[in-house]
Amino acid sequence: MSTLAALFIAILAFFTATLSGVFGMAGGLVLMGGLALVLPVGAAFVTHGVLQLVANGWRAILHRSHVDWRIVAIYAVGSLIAGTLVTLIAITPSKPFLFLFMGLLPGLLWLPQDWIKLDAAKPSQALLSGVMVTGVNLTAGVAGPLLDIFFVRTALTRHVIVATKAATQVFAHLAKIIVYGGLMLRAKDGSALPPLWLFAAAIPLSMLGTVVGGRILDRMNDVNFKRWTRLIVTVVGASYLIQAAQLLLRHG
Repeated sequence: MSTLAALFIAILAFFTATLSGVFGMAGGLVLMGGLALVLPVGAAFVTHGVLQLVANGWRAILHRSHVDWRIVAIYAVGSLIAGTLVTLIAITPSKPFLFLFMGLLPGLLWLPQDWIKLDAAKPSQALLSGVMVTGVNLTAGVAGPLLDIFFVRTALTRHVIVATKAATQVFAHLAKIIVYGGLMLRAKDGSALPPLWLFAAAIPLSMLGTVVGGRILDRMNDVNFKRWTRLIVTVVGASYLIQAAQLLLRHG
């Protein structure tokens, strides 16, 4: 790995952790796209899982007083179910389709509220979110927009939303590390991963970005929080659709 690529990943880890610290999502979507530009897809999945596991875990710890642990516990059961199923059929997507999947996901945030009435505060829907979000995370690399539709229509405050989503995503990213790390071990492709020293540098930067994002979150109100979340994720998704089209044309 070149020094420039390593520096890019380290800076990206800080920036995306800050972004997720503010909005509870978006950072993972940006990070996955950036990693896919400089790493093979399988290595990008594992690297994304490690960095997001740390960022989300640290965010959950920082905001632990706001976590709805009942939702997290039920979500974890659903996550285990999805992880077990996907492990049996895991197929690493190509880069064009990875960007296509990531580009389409933000469209979920624009669905009319009357069409889908999901609420993670309801036990059955918390379980459904664990199954669906972890499943999509393991096939599309990210699932933030899908997770968001289980929270954006709840009566929860922005702090509870960010903290609870962070705790749930610990399970989704752990599943990603296990599934794709296992695939890389079986294929003896571990050399495609970034060197350990890069993880040692990027992990503290992710933690720092989480702290910075939390400070920004405290200065926002709930209305601006939800409006900016949808706008940012939509812009990122549109850029990924353009990237997918370019890759498909190039390799088509």
